[in-house]
Amino acid sequence: MFDSLKKIARSLRGPSTAEREYAYLCQSVNHYDFEYRQRQVDQGLFRRG
Repeated sequence: MFDSLKKIARSLRGPSTAEREYAYLCQSVNHYDFEYRQRQVDQGLFRRG
């Protein structure tokens, strides 16, 4: 019963910061774009309040 409640709660919340960063990096089209995006993530692009 609690497992199903956990699944529902997990589906209702938004993606975590790590999930958003990963999705952003996966959208890179080449090596240079990936490095640029990685620098942005390292500078805190997704961690601003």
